[in-house]
Amino acid sequence: MRTVIALTFVLGMLAATAIAADTKAAAATPGDRSAIVIVFKDGHQQAFSLAEIARIEFRTPLVHTSSRVPVLGKNHFVGKWRAGDGSGSDFYITLNPDGEATKSIGSIHGTWAVVDGEAQISWDDGWHDIIRQVGTKHEKLAFEPGKNFSDTPANVTNAVNTEAKPI
Repeated sequence: MRTVIALTFVLGMLAATAIAADTKAAAATPGDRSAIVIVFKDGHQQAFSLAEIARIEFRTPLVHTSSRVPVLGKNHFVGKWRAGDGSGSDFYITLNPDGEATKSIGSIHGTWAVVDGEAQISWDDGWHDIIRQVGTKHEKLAFEPGKNFSDTPANVTNAVNTEAKPI
């Protein structure tokens, strides 16, 4: 990590020097060991004496971080899940690769699909559940009959896939 930071700093200094360079820059030759040589996209070079450089600044960061979360696929959700029922007890949801779903309470049959990286389950009794990843864990959201997946859930509980999966 220190190497990346140091490299970013040096590259930043070089880029800023090139941007801030003007005709008053101290004369230095590319062979001078105490100089920075900037090679521009068009191929021309410009050397700057290190003794003349106070600092190098970037207008935009070199290292970009992304807040995008990878979208989870179907295989992530296939298996047997232990989830809360909203009343302090647990029940089990099994998501099969063919899109069929079963649960251990209520109407036991349903269907499921991955939508926007979360498993959306529609049960024959009208209830709907979502299993989604939140950080390193999962949660189950339950929606009463007549409600949509975009409505406020009736309850939100933890969900744990009880079947170990290979990496």
